[in-house]
Amino acid sequence: MPQFYDRPYIPETITVHLGAPDAPAENVTVPFLDYVKNVASSEIYPTWPDAAIRANILAQVSYVLNRVYTEFYPSRGYAFDITNDTQFDQRFIFGRDYFEPIARAADELFNDYIVRQGSILPLFAAYCNGTTSTCDGLSQWGSVDLANRGRVALEILRHYYGADVDLVFNAPVQGVARSYPGLPVRLGSAGDEVRILQRELRRISDNYPALPKVTADGFFGVATEAAVRRFQQIFYLPADGVVDKATWYRIKSVYNSVKRLSELYSEGLTLDEAALQYPRELTEGAQGEAVRDLQYFLAVLSYFDERIPQVRLDGVFDANMAAGVRAFQAAFGLPVTGGVDRATWNRIVQAYAETRAALSADLGAAQAEIYPGRTLTYGMQGEDVALLQQFLRDAAERHDFLPAVAVTGVFDSATDAAVRAVEREAGLTVNGAVGPATWERVVQLSRGQ
Repeated sequence: MPQFYDRPYIPETITVHLGAPDAPAENVTVPFLDYVKNVASSEIYPTWPDAAIRANILAQVSYVLNRVYTEFYPSRGYAFDITNDTQFDQRFIFGRDYFEPIARAADELFNDYIVRQGSILPLFAAYCNGTTSTCDGLSQWGSVDLANRGRVALEILRHYYGADVDLVFNAPVQGVARSYPGLPVRLGSAGDEVRILQRELRRISDNYPALPKVTADGFFGVATEAAVRRFQQIFYLPADGVVDKATWYRIKSVYNSVKRLSELYSEGLTLDEAALQYPRELTEGAQGEAVRDLQYFLAVLSYFDERIPQVRLDGVFDANMAAGVRAFQAAFGLPVTGGVDRATWNRIVQAYAETRAALSADLGAAQAEIYPGRTLTYGMQGEDVALLQQFLRDAAERHDFLPAVAVTGVFDSATDAAVRAVEREAGLTVNGAVGPATWERVVQLSRGQ
């Protein structure tokens, strides 16, 4: 599956709702740097000491990045990242001019932000003016007093947010990406998106004991499906066990809430538990099972679509593989880059599923050998599992290292043991999950290869 960035990044643009969240107001999309300059020019004064200006800008950047990273508004069904209503967010005056000293500081600081030690989450850096309103966070006028007493920006921030805050410098800038993978996640899905889902459901279950615990193994098996159904029942969603866009963002919203990620004193997020939101391409030079799975999909597609050349099933993203990707992208109206981003991956998987569904029964055994399009794991049932067991039984008759398997249609412990034996023999990750690479090797072994 696609890989993901594990730390927050600076969005190239941000969409601002010019009013309260539910007000019928305009949404405007502006460059992130312009947003920071606008907010800073609207919230503070250019005559303030430099340290106070810098401390306030860092708080403002952290505040908005928290909104972006937690998908605070999109997870609630809104089509924007932040509002300009000061009851909810920061002041933003669309079309205003910027103060030169403030704009100069923003140019330097727009990709720096505040974190608590041990956390990667941009701090929800609450602040108020400190005169007509007070809060638990930074006092804007108080920061001026501290600056006049010789405190630097980080000392000011630690005065208000605690001695355990630090700064992240020069975070990368890239285009906006939502966490929802674009296609529903369901029984048989696998990859980082499933692992994200499982981690969030597991944490939610601490606050909602009726929700069963799941293991964050990256495979959407029957236990994960049961947890999703229970979540949907608890939160009044259609209880079909499928994580569509509505369920995905409801899970994210509840997760943010129980972790208090959009509050000043949140639990924070460690690197290990981070919701890895932002896609990175698979490109030339990449190796591994994700590449091998992708090659399998392209190889099957190329058999039925003359526009796509054959690719080697070796797990190496080389020039041959890049040519196949470019051909696919050209054939299906995608940007021809030769790299596999989330959009290209999803379209390849979708095209594979469409091709497999359209196959004629006249293909007979050849059709049965084609990967069913979903990851098979322990506890699953159905014709796909029975077919896998048939191939494993045939393979065991030809290879002594494989244990015998009965064809029951239920992915039981014997099937799991046989699958793990195949994975060990093929040099694949030994996890008992049957994806394209494992399926292909089982079929080869059933032929005596």
